[in-house]
Amino acid sequence: MNLVKIRIIKPHHLFVLLCVAHPGWVQAEIYKKIDKDGRVTYSNSPMKGSIKLGLEPPNKSLSPSSHVHAYNNASPSNFPRVDNETQKIRDGTRRKILEDELAAEEKLLTESRRNLKDREKNPEITPKKIKDLQEQVSLHEKNMAALRSELAYLK
Repeated sequence: MNLVKIRIIKPHHLFVLLCVAHPGWVQAEIYKKIDKDGRVTYSNSPMKGSIKLGLEPPNKSLSPSSHVHAYNNASPSNFPRVDNETQKIRDGTRRKILEDELAAEEKLLTESRRNLKDREKNPEITPKKIKDLQEQVSLHEKNMAALRSELAYLK
């Protein structure tokens, strides 16, 4: 019996591939449904209780030489402004919060690593419990990396 190995493409990879292959294929009818709990669902196929959104096709002439700009960086005239001193205070507060969170994560990581080390020595501990403890250590490491990344973005 000959078995044929078929590689399954994940839907989001296929979507990207199709978008790159031909931008004109991206245009589709989009439907929006809001359920009784207020959850919003978007789909390319009609659902019971959904409404069709009248979306315009994407503008194909967004070259740098065209007069059409993809983004307008100017704020509306009635947009509230924040003075530099207020922004500096807000940035300082944000930095303090991130640094406090980082310090807390460092303590949790140290505790999680100690917990894992202690439990690994115990012969009665289950492999599932060890895996859970390893995942906790990994989570705290990822949180610390994210917090450091955010701190690096601050001026």
